Amino acid sequence: MADERVVSDIVTKFLLNTCRLCPQLTRHGLQAAWCCADAVTQHPRNDAEAVFIPLTTGSVAEFYIEPMLPLVGDIDVMFHRSDLLAIPRGHPPPTQLPAKFSNCVKVCEIVDSHLPGYVYIELRYLLTKCTDDENYNYFETQHGLYLESDTDHIDRQFAIHGPAVLTDLSHTSFLSIDIVPCMRCLSWPSQAADWPTRHRNYDWPDSATVNRVINKGCDVVHAVHRQCRQNEWMSRNQWRLSFSRAEIVLLNSWMPVQQIVYHMLRIFVKSELLANYDASDEALSNYHIKTLMMSACELKSSSFWTDDLNLVRICVELLHTFCVWLTHTRCPHYFISSCNLIPSCFVVQLIASQLMSIDEVWLSTWFVNNYIRKCSLLCPDSVSSLFNDVSTTMKLQNAVSAVVNWRLITALKDTWLALNSAELFILGRLSVWSLTVRSCVYWMTELAKTDTHLADYFTAVVFLHVAHKIPKTGFTDVLKDVLATVTGQHNSELSLSKATKLIKFVANVSQNTMKYTTIKLPSSTDRNASEPVELLQQTAVQLLTTYRQFEAQKFGPVATIVTTDFEALNAYKHGDNQQCLLISTENVCSLLYAVKMMTQVVACGGFMQLLDDDIVSLIALTLIVNPKCMDETRYAVISQVTLSLYLMTQCQLKLRHSVTSLAQTLDYIEVAQRRHLAEWTLDHLTLKLTKHKALTYITEMTMLAFNSL
Repeated sequence: MADERVVSDIVTKFLLNTCRLCPQLTRHGLQAAWCCADAVTQHPRNDAEAVFIPLTTGSVAEFYIEPMLPLVGDIDVMFHRSDLLAIPRGHPPPTQLPAKFSNCVKVCEIVDSHLPGYVYIELRYLLTKCTDDENYNYFETQHGLYLESDTDHIDRQFAIHGPAVLTDLSHTSFLSIDIVPCMRCLSWPSQAADWPTRHRNYDWPDSATVNRVINKGCDVVHAVHRQCRQNEWMSRNQWRLSFSRAEIVLLNSWMPVQQIVYHMLRIFVKSELLANYDASDEALSNYHIKTLMMSACELKSSSFWTDDLNLVRICVELLHTFCVWLTHTRCPHYFISSCNLIPSCFVVQLIASQLMSIDEVWLSTWFVNNYIRKCSLLCPDSVSSLFNDVSTTMKLQNAVSAVVNWRLITALKDTWLALNSAELFILGRLSVWSLTVRSCVYWMTELAKTDTHLADYFTAVVFLHVAHKIPKTGFTDVLKDVLATVTGQHNSELSLSKATKLIKFVANVSQNTMKYTTIKLPSSTDRNASEPVELLQQTAVQLLTTYRQFEAQKFGPVATIVTTDFEALNAYKHGDNQQCLLISTENVCSLLYAVKMMTQVVACGGFMQLLDDDIVSLIALTLIVNPKCMDETRYAVISQVTLSLYLMTQCQLKLRHSVTSLAQTLDYIEVAQRRHLAEWTLDHLTLKLTKHKALTYITEMTMLAFNSL
């Protein structure tokens, strides 16, 4: 190993240079958005008027850095009912509520238990909204009625995991999702009344941050203290105060170095300290490390984090503080000082003894062997192989520098891949879940926060989805409302004229058939039926073309992207074979020998209506043979070059091109087959189909020529 005295500096520089600021668009963030969008469409089984109001919490919401090693283990989503509200005991019932709440709301008081942080919920008031001034009137209810946890809305596919509901996504490439039902409290709880005003020497959190925290209130979740689980009444009725909203605000106010240290501590504690202990003991968890960090940010000056910056030294000092807490079995809750988070048990003392011996030299070596080496495995072999010999300081520094350089040059590529995942994710979710006004509003709002171009893509997918539904169901009220919502929230000037025309068309049809809830269209060939479908498809193609132009401009350095693939599809669909051939030939010339990565075209969901019947049948056959193909990306996309070759060949056949022209196309197909990875099944199947069509045509033309002699 290299000179131990400088290893901590190498570790520090590595983490500072590889922990990027998190991009606005992340796969995990999109997965959380999907879960939230699904939640807003659901209703509690005992109240069809109420809805669920979601919030993404945990690491996805708290971190704004993106290290090389993942910092997100699962997706955490809390959601509360719109017809339930908690208030601190003794507070008057509110007369005004946020617009998301229902017209009728049950209000419960938070009642202290004998354990700090744990409470009971007593139903006290019923609120009803006045139609005149939007205020609420209240009525008192019978006292002493305690609310148990209501999980009747939890689908059977979910498994209870503490206060959370753990979704089973083991058959997919996505993370598991912890869904935590809660009850909203808009006020800051009395149990943490001293937190806003307690003395702080170093102005963290500052007054503005404290105000934001207080204004967000808290939540209560159904969780039972370990001492009360054997008591039947307490196990049903005990709840716990949750400060997840406050923690999101606080952790996002940290300096980047503080977020990096938090990440380092979490990795170390999980991998080293807790690896040999049963997680079910619940003696220690990530929440203890979060508490340690929030306490340190408040009690230590900014110079502790920035002067003579050494991340390993900071971690060692904080771990020693944690060791003292464990030794004395005293870890005060950050918000509720009377609540002790550490139980007195054998495991705690064992971990404390491990922490006592940790110093900067040992921890630096640990991060080299257990963190940086793992990061190197994400790099090409030419980089990771450098770690086969790091026996000197210079060799270690060279190996680490190679990883850092690779990380820097792949930033744009990673963003592009995340965008590709987002496209598939949006399409996949819309193919599975029914579109509603609430889910569309949520998606449009969330996507606008990440990238307005992704909102364009979402709008195009919605248009294709509705166009696919119309011939089957007609213009239902739901479809009309979805279209009005999406076009009303969409900001692209490109779509406004056609969208406005579409909405007017829908309105006119509605006025002429007021007595029908659902407007049945007679057939897809009828002009009244085909006009809105055509309009939707055309607008979607324009939006998708604009989206391609954005991709080509932003990601041109890492991927060769043509912008006219959807225009070629549209021309082919409408029988303009000459225009389609011209576009597709140009695209093949641009893509076939491109050194950079290939862009993909989605071949499922609403996009199927833009594709050729033969490709649709090919996709359908793969699903018949293996239904699990629906969950695999390689069965849902084809590359731009494959699609362009297929369209080019089809147009050549329809236009009766010469054998020489088709022979050249066969050469292109062979090149494309060599360039596609073996696992891209749909590409290879499509190329084989294309080759078969070309060979069949060449054989027929050759036979005709021979017979004419």
